[in-house]
Amino acid sequence: MRRAFRFRLRIVSAGIILLALFLILRLYFVQIVHAQEYTLRAERQYVSSSQELYDRGSILFTRKDGTYLSAATMATGFLVAIDPENLTNPEAAYAAILEAVPTVERDAFFASAAKTDDPYEVIAHHVSDEAGRALSAKDITGVIVERERWRTYPAADKGAQSVGFTGYLDDNTVAGRFGLERYYNDVLVQKGNGAFGNFFAELFANLDSVVVDAKSAREGDVITSIEPVVQEKLDQTLAAINAKYGSEETGGIIMDPETGEIIALDTYPSFDPNRFQSEDSRYFNNHLVEYRYEFGSIIKALTMASGLDAGVITPDTVYADSGCLTLNTKKICNYDLKARGTVPMQEILSQSLNMGATYISQQLGHQRMRTYFTKLGFGTETGIDLPSEIRGDIKNLESPRDVEFATASFGQGIATTPIATIRGLGALANHGKIVTPHIATGIRLQSGVLKELSWGEPEQVFSPTAVDQTTRMLVKVVDDKLGGGNVKIPEMSVAAKTGTAQISGPDGKYYANLYHHSIFGYFPASDPKYIILLYTRKPQGVQYASETLTA
Repeated sequence: MRRAFRFRLRIVSAGIILLALFLILRLYFVQIVHAQEYTLRAERQYVSSSQELYDRGSILFTRKDGTYLSAATMATGFLVAIDPENLTNPEAAYAAILEAVPTVERDAFFASAAKTDDPYEVIAHHVSDEAGRALSAKDITGVIVERERWRTYPAADKGAQSVGFTGYLDDNTVAGRFGLERYYNDVLVQKGNGAFGNFFAELFANLDSVVVDAKSAREGDVITSIEPVVQEKLDQTLAAINAKYGSEETGGIIMDPETGEIIALDTYPSFDPNRFQSEDSRYFNNHLVEYRYEFGSIIKALTMASGLDAGVITPDTVYADSGCLTLNTKKICNYDLKARGTVPMQEILSQSLNMGATYISQQLGHQRMRTYFTKLGFGTETGIDLPSEIRGDIKNLESPRDVEFATASFGQGIATTPIATIRGLGALANHGKIVTPHIATGIRLQSGVLKELSWGEPEQVFSPTAVDQTTRMLVKVVDDKLGGGNVKIPEMSVAAKTGTAQISGPDGKYYANLYHHSIFGYFPASDPKYIILLYTRKPQGVQYASETLTA
């Protein structure tokens, strides 16, 4: 009897504890996780019975200290509307509205006021909280002040092409239209009012793993690896280069070569997503993933690594440089048309010799070279979490002609996206492995639970020995050659290479005076934490990337 009583007492105690836990969790959700939502619901005087406040998860940049900065979030304020039939004094109403929203045009207001058969004419959106409350307090007959939420982008044009923006798909549906907003639309959309119920599903689901695939993540906030200070510095650099040389476009990517996390990325010119309706739509597309370019001599570093990995050359190999060579009736030459005589491998990178890259391609042969460039991912999409990515064009490597492989060895005749280019070059900074470049690192669910995203395993392309040898050569390029050795950083070893590629026209022929300049580098060279790719397209008054991108 006593044992049965103790058992029942334990059952009751457990029930009380569970109830207390439930109430604590409920309080946590009301006061912490969804405090703003419940505050807005409480303001009944500002919300019509038919109005459902727009909500959407945030996109967050990650600072070096691990804290977050909103790149895309929700702003809360008011909209102002009128009921023309009940608007007893339009002049006084307009004057009062003008105090709150100085941008309301008189003609537009009175045109709406004349529509007496329409009980609801919106006059202004995105009115500040202070101005909306002040107007509401005047209690003007026929003037309606209601709560409104809208998408805002505190980072403005910083990384805008990758963040993207939202817009109407139809009269009632708002969705991501570009960038992360589009790629993670299903994650960012807040579905209904089941926040508290979702807590238990999110808290206890997948207890065996805190890592999920990007495509299976639940709704919430998107956490990115973009570091806001680095992003701002990159944007300043791109704008300065573009302005100095009058370029058509300048772009850049900074990536962790070991994880594939993107630290910063952008192209210039860009746009401000807060006012995309008035911006040039040509800049909405992300050229880093949606356009491909011939990158020129930076590809020589990969040709060198391929030859070393295949064992067809060593760092001590020499070749006879004739300055020019005719293959399949096509003449190819060093950039200055000059012969160098007997040349060691180092000078192929230091002097950026096309004849040297051609020599390596000949030692590799068609099949081996095609295999290396394919394994580097140049003919496929990278899988980055941005929409509309295209694959590179390396169909020239399907040709039986030697000249196609020769030109590919020094970065002409094949075209890749900037993101695919940095992924391939990243193998040199990551012990010969390529990774999946990505921007999002995790999803913060509505419950507050953080789910890390999985981006697959790295793929081995080169041996560690081959990339170590190539890295030593690239460090020597920086220390002795670039800028006459004046860009060397005494406190840090840097591996880098510039590239100058001619730009082809619609007929496939190359322009004589239009160039695509690029540079890549990684550091510290002995244990790289960052790899950087910069390019500028059609710079004016300069021919070589060593003039535009090494300052």
